[in-house]
Amino acid sequence: MFNKLKKNLLITIIISSLIFFIFGVFADYKSVLASLRNFDLYLIPVLIALSSCNYLIRFYKWHYYLQCLDININYKLSLKIFISGLSMSASPGKMGEVLKSFLLKEINGDPISKTAPIIFAERITDFLSLTFISIVLGIYFNYTGLIAYFILLFFIVLIIFISNKNLSEYVIGLITRIYFIKPHLEKIKTLYESTSLLIRPKPLFYMFLISIISWLFECFGFYLILINFGEAVDLLWPVFVYALSLIVGAVSMLPGGLGVTEGSLSLILINNGIAKETAVASIIIIRIVTLWFAIVLGSLVLLSMKKEINKSKVK
Repeated sequence: MFNKLKKNLLITIIISSLIFFIFGVFADYKSVLASLRNFDLYLIPVLIALSSCNYLIRFYKWHYYLQCLDININYKLSLKIFISGLSMSASPGKMGEVLKSFLLKEINGDPISKTAPIIFAERITDFLSLTFISIVLGIYFNYTGLIAYFILLFFIVLIIFISNKNLSEYVIGLITRIYFIKPHLEKIKTLYESTSLLIRPKPLFYMFLISIISWLFECFGFYLILINFGEAVDLLWPVFVYALSLIVGAVSMLPGGLGVTEGSLSLILINNGIAKETAVASIIIIRIVTLWFAIVLGSLVLLSMKKEINKSKVK
């Protein structure tokens, strides 16, 4: 597992470096470096604090979902497992965070089939919250972002489908007729039962609201970056731009939305009068204090959990 993590981290570093190099050439790397030198480094701790607030609120979501599934675990260990999952932030759609389920199984003995739906529920509420922000502010700025409407429709249909027990069980019955899937029928049923519990109206709506609050911290961080570069922007505009770009990047299913998130951000910024070098410099900074901060923090905590994992195996 740890070797795989190192490999994924190396691949992500290479891809990110290539993307930033391309953006640097596109915007004239000397101008980008000049913009970065003019950035107030004292703002970095503030941006990291905002990202940390996002993670802490998302940890609350994670622990709330554990309680919904009647999984007992102390807050400290739960927090460690959650932060470890951030090491997989660069996985497609962040679904690599199923690592948290693996760690729960190793340390607490909970089956992966029972806890993996938590990652699914986290992603649904993340998508719904970012889509809601994008649509509301898109209407405010008279910007037609059709992709946000399609994503919203997709998840509404998906939620309705999962909530319909008869229909879901019928589909599960069809799938498990396939000979190599049939032996996993019980695990699939457990997956479905956990998922249906987590997307009930009350937890779904509650975590949707919590997700809006969590992502607004990062959106506000992006606003501070643009302000620091002397851009006279309305508070709501960077929130809209950042939320929409995150959705586009996530839908691409590329690791961490790499390339697509940056591309959509730069396109919208430049088309709205932001200088190329400022746009690229802003994107580099926001990705460092969000995506890369999460990966590094998660990797360090995961490595520190080696002892706990080994202890649980001895038991």
